[in-house]
Amino acid sequence: MNAKKTIYTVVATANGEVFEHPQLLMAGMNGMTVCQPERDELIPLPEGSRLFTLPNTPPIGFDSDKGEFTTAEYLPRSWGGDKVEAVCAFMAPAFTRTLLPAAAYKKKRETLPLWAYTAVGWCVEEERFYVAAQQVDRNEQWQPKRFDDREVAPGVEQYLAKYPDNRLLQQLSRCALDYHCFAAKNLFLGRWEGPLPTSPVCNARCLGCLSYQSAENECCPSSQERLTFVPTVQELCETAIPHLEQAENAIVSFGQGCEGDPILQSDTICAAVAEMRRKTSRGTINFNSNCSMPDKIDKLCKAGLDSVRVSLNSLQEPLYSAYYRPRGYQFADVLESIRCAKDNGLFVMLNYLVFPGVTDQQREIDALVKVIENEQVDLIQMRNLCLDPVMYYQAMERAHADNMVDSAGAIGMKKMLHQVKERVPKIQYGYFNRTKDNFYPDGYEHDWPI
Repeated sequence: MNAKKTIYTVVATANGEVFEHPQLLMAGMNGMTVCQPERDELIPLPEGSRLFTLPNTPPIGFDSDKGEFTTAEYLPRSWGGDKVEAVCAFMAPAFTRTLLPAAAYKKKRETLPLWAYTAVGWCVEEERFYVAAQQVDRNEQWQPKRFDDREVAPGVEQYLAKYPDNRLLQQLSRCALDYHCFAAKNLFLGRWEGPLPTSPVCNARCLGCLSYQSAENECCPSSQERLTFVPTVQELCETAIPHLEQAENAIVSFGQGCEGDPILQSDTICAAVAEMRRKTSRGTINFNSNCSMPDKIDKLCKAGLDSVRVSLNSLQEPLYSAYYRPRGYQFADVLESIRCAKDNGLFVMLNYLVFPGVTDQQREIDALVKVIENEQVDLIQMRNLCLDPVMYYQAMERAHADNMVDSAGAIGMKKMLHQVKERVPKIQYGYFNRTKDNFYPDGYEHDWPI
């Protein structure tokens, strides 16, 4: 924290009123270890972010008079004595959290929904919220203020009128208007990155799957319903080709939050991509996937993909498997797919689901550096993992018996980012997919920190 700023713990009462605690300074958690934020890891709450309470979970703050961390279940009597709950932030895209909310999680009675929980405080001098976070992408196209449903609806009507039998467009119209998916809105606004969900099935059972929670493994309600059909080549092309031909900064991406994994529909996607490229060379075709089948990745690359984004939470097999719970593939297959994509000349990104206290362990950093050096990864998307912090951390602890996960030994997310960049200067950080004309922007090796 800046010496000229006083940043207090933020609390909420049962009626939802949010304000600063009068006595406790802001704290955060790196994994399950309580700490005070470093001065350089607090930034003003980004525009478009939201605040949430942690139900029945008291906040933890730092009592500077006693020089210790304190759990605050109630406000001081002079402030009414009300029972309070911890408050956290869910940040707008382009920002990676560096600390979790400091709270007495053992008192929590329910599994938290699928959000990325971030430590938040209140700056007295500036009268605004601060969060423990780092900006990792300058792209402003995904700011919430740029997505107005009133502008989306006409595009939906035009697309559906032109292709009334296209099930994919019908699905995406619901994604845009009911689920408020920014990518789906882009498609109907004729700009930027548009989605091509393709697979109703998956070969992983992720702890925090956004689109499907099985009855026996449900951790909490999924955020959205999963696609129920496999689009035809025609449906995919009717959706993608006009966007590639006409949209500003055009990207189409397979692999969305409302589907399983597109690699299981690789034959259909290969045929669709080949047809798209027969029609136009314009725009970028991207493939978001767990990349669990190297032979399929090779065929997809040869069909005409421009980039691949590989989803993973860790570069260590035990931690990866504990989260993804793969079926019919191994972590080694993912690494082989990364090599295959780069050998085929594609721009390779990691969709790195990061978690303070795990991602910034030195073992994890070393494993990450090894992969980006050996497999020639171009960009790391520092994505915040959306899951109950206790559920994820406990799953990682159980994954290995030799104390692989010990948040007391984590170096901090901001230090992690700097160390990786120092060891591999060519690596790029980001949060979003890129157009092919912006894969390697001028000066990218020195374009950090933002």
